[in-house]
Order: sequence, then structure tokens, then C-alpha cells
Amino acid sequence: MPDLLIELFSEEIPARMQAKASDDLKAMITGGLVDAGLTYEGAKAFATPRRLALTVHGVTARSPDLREEKKGPRVDAPDGAIQGFLKSAGLSSVAEAKIVEDPKKGRFYVAETVRPGRAAEEIIADLVPKVVRSFPWPKSMKWGSGSLRWVRPLHSILCTFGPETEEPVVVELEVDGIRSGNTTYGHRFLAPEPIRVRRFEDYLASLEKAKVVLDPARRRDIILHDAKDLAFAAGLELVEDEGLLNEVAGLVEWPVVLMGSFDEAFLDVPDEVIRATIRANQKCFVLKDPATGKLANRFLLTSNMVASDGGKTIVAGNERVIRARLSDAKFFWDQDLAVKLQDRLPKLDSITFHEKLGTQRERVERIKALAREIAPLVGADPDKAERAAELAKADLVTGMVGEFPELQGLMGRYYATRHGEDPAVAAAIEEHYKPQGPGDRVPTEPVSIAVALADKLDTLVGFWAIDEKPTGSKDPYALRRAALGVIRLVLENSAKLTFIPVIKAAWILNGGHKRLTTSSANWQHLSTDLLSFFADRLKVQLREQGARHDLVDAVFALGNQDDLLLIVKRVEALGALLSSEDGRNLLAGYRRAANILKAEEKKGTTIAASVDADLFTEATEGALWATVQAARTEAAAAIVREDFGSAMKALAALRVPVDAFFDAVMVNAEDERLRANRLALLTAIRDACHEVADFSRIEG
Repeated sequence: MPDLLIELFSEEIPARMQAKASDDLKAMITGGLVDAGLTYEGAKAFATPRRLALTVHGVTARSPDLREEKKGPRVDAPDGAIQGFLKSAGLSSVAEAKIVEDPKKGRFYVAETVRPGRAAEEIIADLVPKVVRSFPWPKSMKWGSGSLRWVRPLHSILCTFGPETEEPVVVELEVDGIRSGNTTYGHRFLAPEPIRVRRFEDYLASLEKAKVVLDPARRRDIILHDAKDLAFAAGLELVEDEGLLNEVAGLVEWPVVLMGSFDEAFLDVPDEVIRATIRANQKCFVLKDPATGKLANRFLLTSNMVASDGGKTIVAGNERVIRARLSDAKFFWDQDLAVKLQDRLPKLDSITFHEKLGTQRERVERIKALAREIAPLVGADPDKAERAAELAKADLVTGMVGEFPELQGLMGRYYATRHGEDPAVAAAIEEHYKPQGPGDRVPTEPVSIAVALADKLDTLVGFWAIDEKPTGSKDPYALRRAALGVIRLVLENSAKLTFIPVIKAAWILNGGHKRLTTSSANWQHLSTDLLSFFADRLKVQLREQGARHDLVDAVFALGNQDDLLLIVKRVEALGALLSSEDGRNLLAGYRRAANILKAEEKKGTTIAASVDADLFTEATEGALWATVQAARTEAAAAIVREDFGSAMKALAALRVPVDAFFDAVMVNAEDERLRANRLALLTAIRDACHEVADFSRIEG
């Protein structure tokens, strides 16, 4: 079966766009082929800085004929209706239509038409220009006098099609004056001559000879392997950086790794600053001494050239730039150290956090107060928590963070340490931003936990107070991430934190009582809504860990559930109960009782206010009532102890007497007093289960 090869050759494509662009090309071309009635066996897309390429294997040579039937009017319909049908079906007379008989509808005309299939070359010739013109680049441009928009000027389109056993043909097509052909080009400097291409195999080999590695995964492997070898030869170790590796692989077609160095005096600057400087400005990797774990005064660059001097000139150029950038970094470092973080706080008055929530300085004051309140709840020293919160945002106005915003918090820790702050305070300045994502680590030191919680809760409550909540997929203030951060801080540190008092404190500090109208009503709405938001985020978190979301609903439905740690413990215990045979049978018995009660309540049937043991007529009634009372007492005591496993175990004891009750007793007895009493007994079963969770929310 024929194979298709497409290459779109242009000026340099930004590295960050290449992976998605190759995926888009594959999806759009293969999707278009399938929509046109063709099939294929496999496809693979590639990207280099100057080309997108796609090979599609085993494409059918022609789309199938399509037979269609068009139902027409009855044979005795008016002539105008029949003529209209013939015209719409493309028939010249009724003789070309067939007559179909239907027992109910009678005899009517049917037009049979055959839409002939199309050759694959014809389909491809139509498809490729449409794909090129509608390609979803994040940013695109026009050039010259043409109308085509592409990420960078598009120079050529290669498009060949044919089976392995024959010479493939060039699929004739044209886009904005660019006609298709079977020519590509190698490396811009090392092999710029045109290359005639037949099919993918010789295309790949020809590019390799012309100093172009087509597959980005292979370019990454070459860079990583050569970088590790050079580092090892120098007695050093590569500091791996997957993001940088992907970016650099998108900047070169023929990767050549070279080593450079810089003045050892710059090693006085923190390692993270050196790495950020070299990475951001020159896209270079740093190396470390395996004996000390500290950075070495060496770096690795990835060139796109095989230089005649072995790369000396390229290395020297990079060394000059890196020397200048590290000089700037050292200047910022020295200048920042000259001013204590405490003395930088007034500058935060000039930075607006949000127009409705005040400046960063005002926010710092809120976080200070909130961190002091949270500190005893997580075992932190209140004075240290307050001090860390006071200094937490001060590094935002340092020269280093101004140059490298990604170092905020970390630089604050360095400066605080140099200025003699308590180690716990310095650590909290860095860690209060964490965790910033699912893979980020969670602080474990109490002071860091207190400040991190205060920072995130201030953000959440503040934006809730001004009604700037996430909507749909939009979350401009990363409030979902903040909520997940709070959840992870609490759960992974087993922190006993009741949210309502803390949320209210944050609300008052944010001026919620001033921003909102009727403060008490709005406070109740805000706390309920925010707790619901936490519940939704907790469901996401637990679902990712394999827990059932309906169990979270069942626990939250009890109300006043603002201790996340206890909620999770309840969910875990409930899950353990329902995974046992006793638990599954108890759930079935609960549902039977609840359904009966629901039906009788709907009918207005009288249900006794309490169970009267004197009205029992069956031994199973007495046995069930005794077990219900014991289970409720035991479960309630276990819940007070926060021993939810024992609470569930107490409920599990209901399984046998519930089953026996339903087997032996007719609930809807003719005697109205017996019926009301038995319904009260069912109510007691339901209430006992609701001691630990709302079983009506449990699915399955």
C-alpha cells in the first residue's frame, strides 16, 4: 500500500511550539484522510527548528464508492413534486428511479446514486493546502505580498506518495504561490544544498548525511549522552534539566555539546542564581562536583555547528556572555545583601496585590496575624510564624528577584540566613509558596506550615470576599491550586485544623465585614461556599488516590465538616466498611429502610416519635432495637475519640439483626400503632447510620 511523506520547510520554528505543531500536523492530516474515506496503517510526525515532517504508512490508494438512496414522493403524487424530486436527485426521468412498495405508505420512488471514490492523490492535493492555511499556530505571521499566515516564512512543501515497489509521485498542490515538490534541504550552514527525496526511508537517511537529526527524541538522547560523557571526563556531574533539554533539542538540527568555564569567584553567588542565569540567558547546562554537591565553574552548551576549530570560538563567545550575566547576578547579590529584608518592607506599599484587596504590605499584615493564629494549631512558635510572615514577601523588591522572579522565596531565605534570622524563619520564607503543584514537595516544618497556610487562606478568602471565584476552566488567580495546597499541607502533615474559625479570621482581616453588606448573612454564605470548594478539591485529591468521590459526599453531608483530616479518616473508615460483606449488606438494609420511610413519609403515614419496646410482637424487633441503641452509643463514643474504624465496626453489628428483622417482620402492619412503631425503628436504623455518614449519598 502507498506511503505519504509531507514536509513543511520554513524559517526557525520556536522550540516551545514544535512538539504541539508536529502533533497537530499528524492529527489534521490523518483525520482528513479518514474523513475522506481513506485508511492508513500508521503515522509519525517529526519537528526540527526548520521543518515539520509527517510520514503516513499504508494509505489506501482510493476512497470507496458511496451508494446512497434518496426517498422520493409516492408514485401518484402531483407531477410538480415528482419533477422536484428528480431534479434534486440528479435524474432525468422517472425511469431512472426505482419503485418501492411499503405496506403502510404504498408505492413511492427511490433514487439510487453512486458517488464514485476519489484517488488518494486527489484527496491529498485538496487536504494539504487546507491544513496549511488553517494550522493552529499560537502566533503566526505574514510576509512579502502573500496572504498565508505561518509561524515563520514558509519556503517549500515536500509531498510524495506511492508504494514501496514503485517510484512515488509528487502530489501536485500549491499554497500561496508555493508549489509542492520532492526537494528538501539539509543543515543551513553545513549542508545547505537541495536534496531530492523519494520516500521516508531515503528522506531520513539523506537528512542525516546533510547534518540534520530529524527525530527530536534522538536529538535529546544525543545531547544528554554527550553532556554526561563530557561531565564524567572532567570529573563532574551533569545537573539534569528536562525542560532545558527539550528546549535545546528544539534549537538545533545537528547537536554538538561543548564545555566552557567561568571565574570561580562567581561561585560565591548561590547555586540557584548561577543556574538560573546560565539557563535563562544562554540555554546552557551547569555541572556540579559530585564530592561536594556544589556547582562547579563549568557549563555545557549545545551548538548547531561542527566548527573547524573544535568549537573554541563558540565556547569563548558563550563564556563572554555568561561572564557578563554572572557579573550582573553578583552585583544584585551584593547589593541585596547590603539591605536587610526588614528595611525593604516599606517598598511593598507601592506594589498592588489587587485593587480591591490592597497592597502587598497590607497583605503581609494580614498574613502575619493569620499565621500567628494558625501557629498553635500546627505546633509552631507564634512569634517565629509571625516574623516569617512579615518577611515572606520582602524579597519581591530585591534586585535578584526582579531579574529572576522564579527565585522569589528562595532568595528571601538566603538573605534572611545571611542577616541572622532564625533558621525556621528563613526556611518558612522560601517554603510558604509551597506546594505549587501536584509534584511539588509539601513543607513539614511547623513554622513553614503555618505561614504557607496563612498565605493560601488569605488568598482564597480574599478573592471569595470580592466574588472573584473560579468559573468553569478560568482560574486567573490560581485559587484551585491554592486550595489543593491547603489540603496537602493539612493531610500530609496530619494537621488538626478546623477551618471555620480560621476562615472567619481571614475574612475579618480582609475587611470582609466592610466589603460586604449584611455581614453575618454574607459570612455564612462565604464560609459555606468556600468549604464546598474545598470539598470539591478534596474529591479531586482523593479520587487521584483511588478513593470514591461519593464517600466524600456522604461524609460532607453530615454538615459542620471543616476538619479535613477527620473527613479523610471518616472516608477511609467508610471505604473499609463498605469493602466488607457486612458493610455491603448493611448498606442494602439501610436502603431498604430508607426507601420504606421515604414512601411512607410521602404518603403522610404516621411515624412514632420514638420507639416503644412494649409494642414489639416479634423477637427480632427487640434484638434489632437493642443492637441499634448499643451501636449508636458505641459509634458516638468512638467518633468523639476520632476512632472512626471502631464507629464503623459498631455499625457493622447492625447487619445481622437488620436482615433478621426484614425476614420476620411486616413493617406495614394493619395495626396502626404497630406500623408507626416499626417505622420509628427503621428511622432509628437510618439515624444510626447517619452518625458516621449520610448513607443516602453512597452510590452502587
